Amino acid sequence: MESASPSPSEESAGNHKRVRFFDEKMRNLCWQKADVVAGRHPERWRKDGAGNIICRRFGHCEGCLCYEYDHIIPFSKGGETTVENCQILQSRVNRSKGNKDQLNRTVLEQYSCDLKFTDKELDVIEMAVYGNVMRPGLQCRCKSVAEMLGQLKSKSPQMACELPYKEA
Repeated sequence: MESASPSPSEESAGNHKRVRFFDEKMRNLCWQKADVVAGRHPERWRKDGAGNIICRRFGHCEGCLCYEYDHIIPFSKGGETTVENCQILQSRVNRSKGNKDQLNRTVLEQYSCDLKFTDKELDVIEMAVYGNVMRPGLQCRCKSVAEMLGQLKSKSPQMACELPYKEA
């Protein structure tokens, strides 16, 4: 679990300071190595180490779609800040994991948020967060407020489109 401030444990022999935080390049590579969510845009959605769906826009928050970058082998136990030692975890899972290591997926799943989202709910969230829904073979976007009020004509040929749902 990442901490907000450096600790004395970051100092090692020879006054060489260990880097605790994953830089942007490492975070991007860590995101890329996480499991893709089938039917979802891979730059927006991934699965964490416990199989939870997380959203790229929800980093370092508390909700069920939120995530953090985690040291697989905890930093406090000598784990290095490298892509190989990085994983994304739902925030709740990461905070419950703390500095424990060698936890398998079954144990991580026990820390997970119990709330699960339907495809329709994920589409609504994606529409709210990104202003559009991008899925393989389907791309939709929200009308702006001005477009809804008829004050602006859309320049985009892809307006709000029907998403693949059947009403119950």
